[in-house]
Amino acid sequence: MAVTTEWGKTGKDIDKFTSFLAPNARLSYWGVPAIEGIDAIRTVVGSLMKTPDFKMTWQPTSATVAASGDLGYTIGTFTMIFQNANGIVITEHGKQQTTWKKINGEWKVIEDTGTSNAPLPVSSRPVTVPASDVKWHDTPAFLNPGAKMAVLVGDPGKPEPFTLRLQMPDGYKIGPHTHPIDEHITVLSGTFVAGIGKAWDDTVMTTFAPGSYAVMAANMPHFAAASGTTVVQVHGVGPVVVNYVNPADDPSKR
Repeated sequence: MAVTTEWGKTGKDIDKFTSFLAPNARLSYWGVPAIEGIDAIRTVVGSLMKTPDFKMTWQPTSATVAASGDLGYTIGTFTMIFQNANGIVITEHGKQQTTWKKINGEWKVIEDTGTSNAPLPVSSRPVTVPASDVKWHDTPAFLNPGAKMAVLVGDPGKPEPFTLRLQMPDGYKIGPHTHPIDEHITVLSGTFVAGIGKAWDDTVMTTFAPGSYAVMAANMPHFAAASGTTVVQVHGVGPVVVNYVNPADDPSKR
């Protein structure tokens, strides 16, 4: 228990972190390939420790030791703070099990596994939404009034997968803006018109008929409009944030 507690204080120092590991130690965490051997662990975990906002701590809650006295495991909890690919700072809590072996009189990690407390990804659960069950609501304050939105799965306000639909009346516009996430758009009905750039420019807009698909990359300024009543389906990994290039275009600031 004591050595696990001390190891749990090394989440920003790769040299101290690896000093607790056996040469053939293996780290197996939920959602990523196992990392085996100190050299590989130094490369992968060391790089992670250098990323902005990264912090990792863990604490044992129980320990079990074999009758031989040279093998055992600890159960505990961990907290990890990191910045994802979209620049969003995530705080993750989870459970951890560490297998220890006494080598030359010192306890060394030979296997460490961890799982997140976060809900299973949306894709791991069956979701069916018949057309008659789609629930339309007013859009959030950061979009111009007049449109309707329906969330089919997930929570767009959280760092998780989501799918939503946006129903726009004829002539509806969304001024130049960016998102910190990739935005995947499928046109279901009507005509969706969009352009790339920091200022509205009708000459660069592309028309998307029903069945069309587009990806608006993270942090890429773009603008959009509807020609006729138009419904688009948007999916991605949240949280959804709309950053207007011109603050005057942000309805929530009016």
